[in-house]
Amino acid sequence: MAATEETAYLAEELKKIEAWEKDQKQVWFWEKLSRLPFMLLDRLTPKRIRDKIGDALGELGRFLQTGGQYLVQQKSVLKLLQAAWIHSQNGAAKLTEERELNGEKAELTLEEAANLPLEVMDRTAEELTSRRVKFAAAQGATTGVGGVFTLAADIPMVLGLSLKVLQEMALCYGYDPRSEQERVFIVKCLQFASADIVGKKAVLEELAQFEQEDHAQQVFSQIQGWREVVQTYRDSFGWKKLFQLVPVAGILFGSISNKGTIEDVAEAGKMLYRKRRILARLK
Repeated sequence: MAATEETAYLAEELKKIEAWEKDQKQVWFWEKLSRLPFMLLDRLTPKRIRDKIGDALGELGRFLQTGGQYLVQQKSVLKLLQAAWIHSQNGAAKLTEERELNGEKAELTLEEAANLPLEVMDRTAEELTSRRVKFAAAQGATTGVGGVFTLAADIPMVLGLSLKVLQEMALCYGYDPRSEQERVFIVKCLQFASADIVGKKAVLEELAQFEQEDHAQQVFSQIQGWREVVQTYRDSFGWKKLFQLVPVAGILFGSISNKGTIEDVAEAGKMLYRKRRILARLK
């Protein structure tokens, strides 16, 4: 099985992604506000919340090193991909027939998923995004009930969901999130989703060379780069959560904040992984 998209189609889709990247470099008012001196933020944010953000960032570091508790099961994503393929124009009848003849169970593998039509990958990524965004909104509303008392539980939940969403985006486009290289790419996607205009440009420049072997080795040794990821995520996350501290009122803000966070993360993951897959096919 191999994808059969025409070069012209892939080139056109690549242009759309490049246009999206250019649009991402626009600085919104909220982003400008979020770059105020963070000494003030530290004073306004209760110590309990600051400590919890620190713990969550420690979990992010463990994910980068080993995957930890956040590694997703790829089987469920592959099933969604296969279902989308079956309902596509070409369908998966050939795969099913071939394997039934050999007495095998017709289950899609990650290697086969990498060769699925781009349309099937996109459809599955959009379905997963919709599910995760709804869950994030409900979860944000629930943890926003008690203000500062329940916010501490919300922080690791959002971080964990962000990492899992990005892993699902990786699987949708045929990449294995369990590998060390993909975990680095996922953290870079997370950094991109919460960075300002300068940060987004820097991340895009790094990811443009990500497939080069020598560059990949450099990324693994960038300790300072990892610290920047931590600082970027902490700054953005801290401001969003600051306004969720008020009990009851936090229900609305918590729902909106978490929904927006997961939408941004999922969009970044989808577009950046989609670009990698298109470039791989064009080569």
